[in-house]
Amino acid sequence: MVASVSVLLARAAPAAKSPFSDYRTEHPGVSHKITVRDLPPPNAAESVDNGPRQVPRPKDAWPEAPAGFKVQLYADGLTNPRLIRPAPNGDLFVAESEGGAVRLFRGVGPDGRALRTELFAQGLRQPFGIAFYPAGNDPRWVYVANTDGVVRFPYRSGDLKARGAAETVVATIPGGGRLRGGGHWTRDLAFSRDGKKLLVSVGSHSNNDDTDNNPEEAQRADVLEFDTDGKNGRVYAWGIRNAVGIAVHPRSGELWVSVNERDRLGDNLVPDYITHVEPGGFYGWPWFYIGSHPDPRHAGKHPELAAKVLVPDVLLEPHDASLEMLFYDGTQFPAGYRGDIFAAEHGSWNKTVRAGYEVIRVPLHGRDRASGEYEDFLTGFVTASGDVWGRPVGVAVAKDGALMVTDDGSNSIWRVAYVGR
Repeated sequence: MVASVSVLLARAAPAAKSPFSDYRTEHPGVSHKITVRDLPPPNAAESVDNGPRQVPRPKDAWPEAPAGFKVQLYADGLTNPRLIRPAPNGDLFVAESEGGAVRLFRGVGPDGRALRTELFAQGLRQPFGIAFYPAGNDPRWVYVANTDGVVRFPYRSGDLKARGAAETVVATIPGGGRLRGGGHWTRDLAFSRDGKKLLVSVGSHSNNDDTDNNPEEAQRADVLEFDTDGKNGRVYAWGIRNAVGIAVHPRSGELWVSVNERDRLGDNLVPDYITHVEPGGFYGWPWFYIGSHPDPRHAGKHPELAAKVLVPDVLLEPHDASLEMLFYDGTQFPAGYRGDIFAAEHGSWNKTVRAGYEVIRVPLHGRDRASGEYEDFLTGFVTASGDVWGRPVGVAVAKDGALMVTDDGSNSIWRVAYVGR
């Protein structure tokens, strides 16, 4: 029996390339772009619990960067290194969150290793965000975000240890939580470009509950704004499930966020994202996602908000777990990288084939807005068999322009330097 022409054509036609990807197709320089039109319908039955099978770094495993870049092991043997921020003098401050400490790293040797390491402060409560105030070369304070509040330490440039006890700035922020698919405990910090306001990100307590179902959601899934002394708090933007990393654009002064979106709607929902934030803006959580798409678990709720949901600038691979972000302000990398965004993708647990476990670059091409495109920059943290040995968390620009990456899978810090082609 002869097959119909339509069947023959269907067999011959190449399959359309999916905008979604996973670790098998992540390689330095590969470009991705996910649009709102690419989003599939929700399919909770498709969701899986596929947490990383974590293994020690194999002897032949090493992070992979684009041609012309060299990756070195800056430090290892750390205790849960998370967010990393550079002081104006070049010292690198790292939150060791599980250990309740902030550790300081100074200098770099010919082998790429840190020359000195000191314990700057300890006795903290799941510290994450770190920021120096005021801006410039002579800050007087190091602000640290605990999971449930903000403190600051008196500081002078070059201090290796906190020169005084922690002073409470914001006494109470909803904190804690270690639940799979929610319970977000990280709090990041940034100061407005004019130095008058302190911005604090607060993730949701759950995957997608609202306060009707979970009173713990009050004052969460938002970015808060305070005076620099912690007074006059207000909600700066809301409906942002978990803005793990925040940064202020050096030219526009706009706040940008790196966001973990919700799980359990399928392999390819909901995209994580990076976006600028409109003051007072609403980004959908928990009732809507990526614009006015309704979350079926809240069907019929708050229809008056549907038209108010802002669509993010850059949609990332769903379940990537996008963490710390920055704007590259160094001079070591080629000129085309200046001002671009780098962000750490900690890696998926709610996706059939792993995704994330990398550092990405969002090209801005000298603009203040993104086109929606992003590129794989630092990969190789997953073995060919799917085992995970590294999980990027933090990114920072060193004084010499190298990109520093914390990795709480191998408890290391990696240094990515441009050495030329």
